[in-house]
Amino acid sequence: MAAMDEFALIERLLAPLAHHPGARRLADDGARLPPPAPGMELAVTKDMMAEGVHFLPGDPPDLIARKLLRCNLSDLAAMGASPVGYLLGLASDGTRSQAWLQGFAAGLEQDQRQYRIALLGGDTIAAGRLTLSLTAFGEAPCGRALTRDGARVGDLVAVSGSIGDGALGLMARRGQLGGLSGADRQSLAWRYLLPQPRLALGRALRACAHAALDVSDGLLADAGQLAR
Repeated sequence: MAAMDEFALIERLLAPLAHHPGARRLADDGARLPPPAPGMELAVTKDMMAEGVHFLPGDPPDLIARKLLRCNLSDLAAMGASPVGYLLGLASDGTRSQAWLQGFAAGLEQDQRQYRIALLGGDTIAAGRLTLSLTAFGEAPCGRALTRDGARVGDLVAVSGSIGDGALGLMARRGQLGGLSGADRQSLAWRYLLPQPRLALGRALRACAHAALDVSDGLLADAGQLAR
């Protein structure tokens, strides 16, 4: 199946995802967001993923899209924020088939429904290695968003989930984990392919935590950031 040009990609696959009124189904280069409700403030985060670095060339396109969105949602969760919308940047090598792009858009649509978030806009170019960028917007009560600099001497440091599953999952995808059952390898592979943003936990922690962050660089590295 032939590749899809930029205008067809936007009109056929991305515009249907832009159901927020301010996005106007991507008819403009920008979107209009109303101010947060009284007592609320915007939370903004951005993540990028590059092929061969953050995902493998053979990873399913729908799971790549969902991973991209969920990595940003995890950052919002660490702030104790609720998702509102996002901007998407897609730099493609120009070789992606229509089927690949349709799978990518389908993955975004699936998680948009699950997490009640909508596409607001973005940009697409054909240049170099496949690189994806996403900027997510959320909202949290004024002055109550969790930030790293809220940490205090003597705080208890706690982590949710299990550490290292993503790295082990990448090894499983590369066939580097011998001695494990097929079910165990598949379970770890899913941890790598499809992270689970803990949005409800993040909101609950606003009542008791001083600081929070998304563990994306490893427990020791991110604990060091909190300590600094």
